[in-house]
Amino acid sequence: MQRFLKLFQSIHFKIALVFALMLLVTLEFVGAFFVHQLEQQNRKNFSSQIALPTYIVPALGQKLTLSSQENANSQIHSVLSDINNQNISEVRVIDAKGTIRGTTDVNDQDIIGQKTTDNNVKNALSQQRYEKDIVEVENGQRYEIVTTPITTVQDGRSAVVGVAVVRANMEPVYQSINSITKIYVYASIVAIILGIIMSIVISRAITRPIEEINQQTRLIADGDYSGQVKIYGNDELGQLAQAVNVLSERVEESTAASESERRRLDSVLAHMSDGVIATDRRGIVTIINEGALNLLGIDNLDVAVGKSILDILSIRGEYSLRQLLETQEELVLDLSGEEHELILHAYISLIQRASGFISGLVIVLHDVTEQEKIDRERRVFVSNVSHELRTPLTSVRSYIDALVDGAWQDPEVAPNFLKVTQDETQRMIRMINDLLALSRMDSGTTKLDLEYVNLNELLNYILNRFDMIIEKDDQPEKQYKIVREFTEKDIWVELDTDKFTQVVDNLMNNAIKYSPDGSEITVRLLQTNNYAILSVTDEGLGIPRKDISRIFDRFFRVDKARSRKQGGTGLGLAISKEVVTLLGGRIWVDSVEGKGSTFYISLPFEKYDEGDDWDA
Repeated sequence: MQRFLKLFQSIHFKIALVFALMLLVTLEFVGAFFVHQLEQQNRKNFSSQIALPTYIVPALGQKLTLSSQENANSQIHSVLSDINNQNISEVRVIDAKGTIRGTTDVNDQDIIGQKTTDNNVKNALSQQRYEKDIVEVENGQRYEIVTTPITTVQDGRSAVVGVAVVRANMEPVYQSINSITKIYVYASIVAIILGIIMSIVISRAITRPIEEINQQTRLIADGDYSGQVKIYGNDELGQLAQAVNVLSERVEESTAASESERRRLDSVLAHMSDGVIATDRRGIVTIINEGALNLLGIDNLDVAVGKSILDILSIRGEYSLRQLLETQEELVLDLSGEEHELILHAYISLIQRASGFISGLVIVLHDVTEQEKIDRERRVFVSNVSHELRTPLTSVRSYIDALVDGAWQDPEVAPNFLKVTQDETQRMIRMINDLLALSRMDSGTTKLDLEYVNLNELLNYILNRFDMIIEKDDQPEKQYKIVREFTEKDIWVELDTDKFTQVVDNLMNNAIKYSPDGSEITVRLLQTNNYAILSVTDEGLGIPRKDISRIFDRFFRVDKARSRKQGGTGLGLAISKEVVTLLGGRIWVDSVEGKGSTFYISLPFEKYDEGDDWDA
């Protein structure tokens, strides 16, 4: 069914149908006109054939004027007998009174003397309007009735003395017309069939180039430019075919150039670290690269394409699309969550045609999280340094001012003031040294003096120093016990002994500072596959969960007042993290508030075989 419907809709069928209909309509008009003219001509000829001889009508007029009706009827019969016309079926003579006076029908002689009932005859006798020539149908046959008045001159005037009615059978005439009409119909049918065949052939010749052009344009639309339309001539269709071939080449060149530019653009967008989003004039996202999806946390491309840019950037409540089009502001998007921090700068520009029509927007997303974090840390760092230096400087200035004002003369107060000034100065020197050490680490200028060290022996050496401090101090401020849990097998690690000693000292000093009197500090050393794990556990107050992620930040203190009172600079753990990172390791902390903390250091190492020849 679909195939037949497609055939009826084709231009090939339409052209053939137009030719066939034109031929059919033409033959119909010609046939109708021909049959009509043939009928008129045959009827005219038939009418002339059934016309009465010229002498009959005057003779009948003379007979009707005779006084003896019987004699007159006999003479009228004689006159009618002289009429020898095979086309005439009957001739009747009717006098002025409407009485039938004679007839040529030998089988109908009984009507003589009867009154006529024909109204047309009565009108003719009374000289009223009548039909001279009438066609009647009787028993399925057509008869032509010709009514002719019979006049004579009486007293110098013409008078109607009767009517002659000629009745003729027209069937032979129409049989002849029908025969000719059938011949014309048969000829028309043959002509129509031949015309349809010719129209199909002609339409095929016309539509074949059109079909090939249509097929080639479909291939062009599908991206296949290899085909060429065959040129059958130099007519309009040939010129159209040539134009389509040229168009195919031009489209192929343009498509190749566009595809090359598109690949280049896709490659640029795919490898950009910044996010790029393009929209239409209604703000609906049409293009978004991988960088933008990653920055916005969108997993699927289909989720973003087709949505409003206001929803993608989550700024619907703050901005409208008209504001973005008119102001083109640089937006700062804070997409930070509980688990991560994310700050983006969105640069907006218009996609504008030469006429000024705005067809869309391009938004470039730049991740400034690290920059903002660095700026914030720099501000916090400057603020902390200023604060940390201001406190001892203020204290030193106060004591010096007191000494200048005369306190140096007091033998009891002056030494104490000088001792505090010395301690604060030493504290500032330590802080500046720590800052210089961090600065060298940040700039990458710190040099490591690496050597293979037996980590077990190094830790024992460091911890022995803390044990000696307790033994030599007669009245220590705090009692503590160091518990050692080391692996029995020696662990050899390549590290900088001085800097690693500084890290362990920082961890031990913090454990001592923040542990209560009489507590234990447990130091463990164990090995995994390729890492040595060192842990320092205290029984102090612990670190709140919210502060664990910031414990290695510079100048960060959980208990600021207590740390400063104990002389800390707030940089020890920051320096420790930097040193461990330089050594290729990692440092972290586990802590439960109120139960103590455990600091872990993981260092890579290679297993040492005692049979190695070090001297070699």
